[in-house]
Amino acid sequence: MITVNVKRYDPVKDIHYMESYEIEKTDKMKVLDALSQINDKYDADIAYRYSCRAGQCGSCAIKINGKAVLACKAEIQDNDTLEPLDFDVIKDLIIDREPFSEEVRNLNLYLGYEDEESAGPKPIVIKPELFEKSDKLRSCIGCYSCLSMCPVLKKTDNFVGPYFMRNLSDIAFDPRDDESRSDEAVESGLYYCTSCGQCTKTCPKEIDIYGKAIELLRAKVFNENEGPLYAHKKIREMVKKTGRSVEPNKESNYPQGFTAEYNKNHDVIEKPKIAFFTGCMIDYKLPWIAEYLVNILSKLGYDVDIPEEQVCCGSPLLRTGQIDIIPDLVNKNYEVFKDYDTIITVCAGCGATLKNNYPEYGVELNVMDISEFLQGKLNKEDMKELNLKVTYHDPCHLVRSQNISEEPRNILKNMNGVEFIEMEKPDQCCGAGGGVKSGKPEIAEALADEKVDMIDKLDVDYVVTICPFCEYNIGDSLKKKNSKTSVINMMELLNKAYED
Repeated sequence: MITVNVKRYDPVKDIHYMESYEIEKTDKMKVLDALSQINDKYDADIAYRYSCRAGQCGSCAIKINGKAVLACKAEIQDNDTLEPLDFDVIKDLIIDREPFSEEVRNLNLYLGYEDEESAGPKPIVIKPELFEKSDKLRSCIGCYSCLSMCPVLKKTDNFVGPYFMRNLSDIAFDPRDDESRSDEAVESGLYYCTSCGQCTKTCPKEIDIYGKAIELLRAKVFNENEGPLYAHKKIREMVKKTGRSVEPNKESNYPQGFTAEYNKNHDVIEKPKIAFFTGCMIDYKLPWIAEYLVNILSKLGYDVDIPEEQVCCGSPLLRTGQIDIIPDLVNKNYEVFKDYDTIITVCAGCGATLKNNYPEYGVELNVMDISEFLQGKLNKEDMKELNLKVTYHDPCHLVRSQNISEEPRNILKNMNGVEFIEMEKPDQCCGAGGGVKSGKPEIAEALADEKVDMIDKLDVDYVVTICPFCEYNIGDSLKKKNSKTSVINMMELLNKAYED
């Protein structure tokens, strides 16, 4: 026997309430089968949608334990909680789908022609590369799960959401549509997306909505000289001028950045060896994190190179559609790092870019996040007892873009005197990515505030992360709210444990 919890809605009384049911679970029982058994056994009359039962119609989408799924594909588990998607509810698990159809009409998400002549019988030849670009977006089944899970939609009315952005991108890339969709895209909130990847992770058809729709649409808008935002353009000019997306802090102990200082006193070692890809933020804005990483690796018996010739990985430009100078950055970094056995990162965005985007430009490097590299190498007996309570924030570009979740948690759970407490939604975006922190700071602030509300419920000393952008954004909100909790990088916490 298993217990299934169902959030119900009575439209007559206008009340939401939870009910629990015990059912017999068969092997690999789907949620739809569980709902059917509940109705048969208890005469519960739970209202829910379904049609094809094959993951093709999208009508049975609901939330299970806070995650949007298809009820016909997801297996039921003991104590699962079933809820409707986060929209207006008609009854129980059935949502009102009409507003989405209305939005499609309002956004004019149909192929269009500027004049009747172009709409005539003359055939249009679609080149294979163009067909492939838009074909990857056409498997959408209209389940609206991505909309339900999008964190930005809950914070602003200026963003139409991933489902509609996918639709708009599909049309914009179709050569049969001879209208520019750039204005529509910008007005629909093109630059509000944080690139968190939650839509892609949620999509039952595994459509890369951000990477293959929103990101490429931003590039199209950039190519048409109608974007990006001014703050994003400044970053591009900085990278073109210096190879880095930020300037060094002249008042720090590393006025030229950590990499330059490190190489003044570091002897070149024999290859094969390990290299550290610092990333712009760590090198120039948080150089002590790089110092801690080097110190920890040294204590573990590893020597590391930090090549001075390395440049920005290109992540800030890729996320904002400014891709014209990406090939040059990729080629420069390839020449610098091609002979190293392992390349370590301590920035989620850099790691995701090197792993996922560089292969698209023909470059394959063996890249490891620091939590991956340290897995199984840390000895608890060598660490001091810290007497701290901590929680962990999953950077989007680590948990979804690199599928790294357990490694940092394992490190925290195996530190002396560290009590690890999981927050309510550790993998919910803090709002720092996708150019939103610089271009739409009010969205970044709202999402960080929500994150801090979760953190403050735990009464912990630190929230740990492995992303400089998350660190800054969450830190700003913690200070604004006068929280007793501080944000800390994983390397800084480990340094506390390894300090002499």
